[in-house]
Amino acid sequence: MVLGASLLVAALLFVAANAWVLAKTQARIEHDLPICSAQPVAIVFGTSHWTRAGSRNPHFEARMSAASRLMRMRRVQHLLLSGDNRTRFYNEPVTMWRDLRARQVRDVDMTLDYAGFSTFDTLSRARDVFGVERALLVTQSWHLPRALFIADALGLEATGCAAPAQPVAGVWRLQMREWVARVATLGDLYLWERRPYFLGPLEPLEIAPRA
Repeated sequence: MVLGASLLVAALLFVAANAWVLAKTQARIEHDLPICSAQPVAIVFGTSHWTRAGSRNPHFEARMSAASRLMRMRRVQHLLLSGDNRTRFYNEPVTMWRDLRARQVRDVDMTLDYAGFSTFDTLSRARDVFGVERALLVTQSWHLPRALFIADALGLEATGCAAPAQPVAGVWRLQMREWVARVATLGDLYLWERRPYFLGPLEPLEIAPRA
């Protein structure tokens, strides 16, 4: 009975934590790019260019497509491309930069953050290294609630723009992992006071005028 009661309480806390994150953020997520909130900077979260099967990652494709379209529609003025660069053979920011250059995004409109090892690190560095105060967060709809919740905790004024979704096999695994990650985020923010892996000196973004 004790074990059963403990499991029930844990399950209720798990659901309650997720419901809290969703309730605090859902109203600030747009799913249609033309009506995404206009902001000076869009933070684009990195992900692998390829799937384990060797095909192009549809989540990467959706984020790059959304970022380039937001620039063309002038919903944002600058892109902060933040991702993992732990080894010389894996560099998410450079991969994003190359892809967006091919989509006619100017070099002066992009800044690369090589130490965005996690959602928390990306947003912490956006504030403390790149001087971002207001931003549009660009990623998948299931990732945005956690990203926005972290942004709120860090004092960033952020809204979410969901990259257009396409049917993807196995996406339910990512969504289930995100439920767990939301709970872990509450621990990061309110229990063990997580710190970013690496910061550095202040490097304010230079937003170039549009032609």
